Amino acid sequence: MTERLLICTDLDRTLLPNGNAPESAPARALFAALAARPEVLLAYVSGRHKALVEQAIAEYELPRPDFVIGDVGTSIYAITAEGWQEWPQWIAAIAPDWAGREHADMRRMFGHLADLRLQESAKQNRFKLSYYVPIEAGLPRLMAAMRGLLGEQGIRADLIYSVDEAGPIGLLDVLPASATKVHAIEFLMRELGFGIENTVFAGDSGNDLPVLISPIRSVLVANASADVRKEAQELAALRSTSSALYLAKGGFMGMNGNYSAGILEGVAHYLPHTQQWMKIND
Repeated sequence: MTERLLICTDLDRTLLPNGNAPESAPARALFAALAARPEVLLAYVSGRHKALVEQAIAEYELPRPDFVIGDVGTSIYAITAEGWQEWPQWIAAIAPDWAGREHADMRRMFGHLADLRLQESAKQNRFKLSYYVPIEAGLPRLMAAMRGLLGEQGIRADLIYSVDEAGPIGLLDVLPASATKVHAIEFLMRELGFGIENTVFAGDSGNDLPVLISPIRSVLVANASADVRKEAQELAALRSTSSALYLAKGGFMGMNGNYSAGILEGVAHYLPHTQQWMKIND
């Protein structure tokens, strides 16, 4: 029986060459050749919402994936010839965390907190509540207030904070506690019948760490920052998952290990026979 392979990859600065490091010229075409194989299922894992994932696919001429885990893990779509179909079974899996509440209920709960400003409607969904927060806001006090309200209502939620340097403005997502990249990938693996022996994840940044240090076979592309590389190695060592973390270094097929070149390098590291699949048909 031909071995199946599930490739799950982050987009920005992992598959997409939109960082500061150079891209190896043949890498994306070789990645597309691999993704086109009948044995391979491809899932994009991104904080982007549906429209921004579609924009990235068009702009960078990416292969059409079989699945998209989007909105920071709060949505899973199956992609077919008929279009994008959201997976109701994933919604059913994460909904209990919010104890019967949905987006509008959560928004009302936090409505009196002056530092929170709702992000655009495209960046919201049923189980993702996203705010802008002024950089000068007292973040620890704000987060404590929000966690207090969540605790009172018996709601299991994660508060994910990051900074948009272009703003600069703070970004705060309120998500069901189980709606993370790693939980979504594990859910996809179970639903599709894949194990850790035939699944590979690729990432580049701090928000990929939960997957990178999990038992899921993972590759950190070579353009990842030194800080992320160090933290990933240290945390994987603490968790005894170092054998499931590969740091791309370049040299594979004459490429530099950045972006899609690093993904290919990692896949070949775990599954050497796949190197025969990484060819462009003439």
